[in-house]
Amino acid sequence: MIYFDSAATTLQKPPEVAARAAAAIRTMASPGRGGYRAAADAAQTVFQCRTAAAELFHLDSPEQVVFTLNATHALNIAIRSLILPGEQVLISGFEHNAVTRPLHALGAQVRFVPGGLFRPEEFLRGLRSELEREAPAAVICTHVSNVFGYVLPMDGIARLCRERGVPLIVDASQSAGILPVDAAGWGAAFVAMPGHKGLYGPQGTGLLLCPGTQRPRPLLYGGTGSNSRLQEMPDFLPDRLEAGTLNVTGIAGLEAGIRFVLETGTQRILAHERDLLAHFLCGLETVPRVRAFAAGDLKDQAGVLSLQIPGTDCEQAAETLARYGVAVRAGLHCAPLAHRSADTLEEGTVRFSFSAFNTTREADRAIEILAARM
Repeated sequence: MIYFDSAATTLQKPPEVAARAAAAIRTMASPGRGGYRAAADAAQTVFQCRTAAAELFHLDSPEQVVFTLNATHALNIAIRSLILPGEQVLISGFEHNAVTRPLHALGAQVRFVPGGLFRPEEFLRGLRSELEREAPAAVICTHVSNVFGYVLPMDGIARLCRERGVPLIVDASQSAGILPVDAAGWGAAFVAMPGHKGLYGPQGTGLLLCPGTQRPRPLLYGGTGSNSRLQEMPDFLPDRLEAGTLNVTGIAGLEAGIRFVLETGTQRILAHERDLLAHFLCGLETVPRVRAFAAGDLKDQAGVLSLQIPGTDCEQAAETLARYGVAVRAGLHCAPLAHRSADTLEEGTVRFSFSAFNTTREADRAIEILAARM
């Protein structure tokens, strides 16, 4: 199988990820719940993963790394920590349902930053104008669109939020492990991400980075292994946000994935994905019926590419590719807002998303199938 669905989850992972997870399930108990070897090994593994994440994302302390089930879990914590029902929130037009549905459930007043697909300067002008018009309770912005690979200008976004004193929540689901994510340098209140995409960890893992001074509100309440006499959740991180037993098996695998990214380097991973993207786009020139949503300058795009094939339903196109051994995703990708912004809401798209383990030979095979079968 040729796997081009890493924007959903990376299937091909460094071998150390599975090895570390398998070792953990055989040898590790619950961290912070005992003084014996199996519990101590679990605690050490959890701390090592926090330390690796703090290094990769430029945090001052490993305690600013909170483990979650996934990016959606992390975003729900961040949103409910900063936004009260009825408050105004400013978001991009490319947000995932992991952002928009929690805001809807809160009854937040959502405003949108104007700016079309692959127009970062226009987005910054729109954000400045919206912030000057009325300061929201928070700005929430994806770093990279999960549908189109559009890299939003996060350095500029963060600067404008700092200048106006508006808290920033960053959804780094498609950028963590691929693009530089400078949580502390941005001055973000929270940065949310999954462990199972660009960090090459197992499913069921995620991170919430908490470099800001805001006091987060727990989403879950329960035992933490600390301050057990109190009925309130601890007032310090990460315990305040980590109720119940941690996914030590997943965290062990996630540490191996983060170590892979640290050793390989995000610059090298990003360059590889963009090279594949450029190669794939060049090959698509031989498939005249395909419409590709690509940036004029690939610095504005990560290794995600959406296609439409006029006259062919996107789900049907994905099924055809699957029959010939190419795995992609079709539809709205849990991000109808992004499709509305790009005027693709009615048809959806076929999405190809690359990883560090894909090759130009795989890209060429996918092009051959598109040319012959579409």
